[in-house]
Amino acid sequence: MTYPPPYQYPGGVSDKSKVVAGVLQIVLGGFGVGRFYIGDTKTGVLQLVVTLVTCGIGSLWGFVDGILILINGGVDAQGRPLRD
Repeated sequence: MTYPPPYQYPGGVSDKSKVVAGVLQIVLGGFGVGRFYIGDTKTGVLQLVVTLVTCGIGSLWGFVDGILILINGGVDAQGRPLRD
């Protein structure tokens, strides 16, 4: 029995949602959760370290980053644009 090929998004669009990434980043951005979700582990770890070193003040970076992801979109770890 053969199975159909897995669904691929048109035009090389990511399988990650910009709404999910943006909301995760707004709610848990100090921990870099939205960046980990889209595969950008380097920025996610950097956001986590900045938040810990600044005793939580650095979480503003994650909040602003989440808003920018929702407004402008973004790309995943492979450089594909996030889907709507």
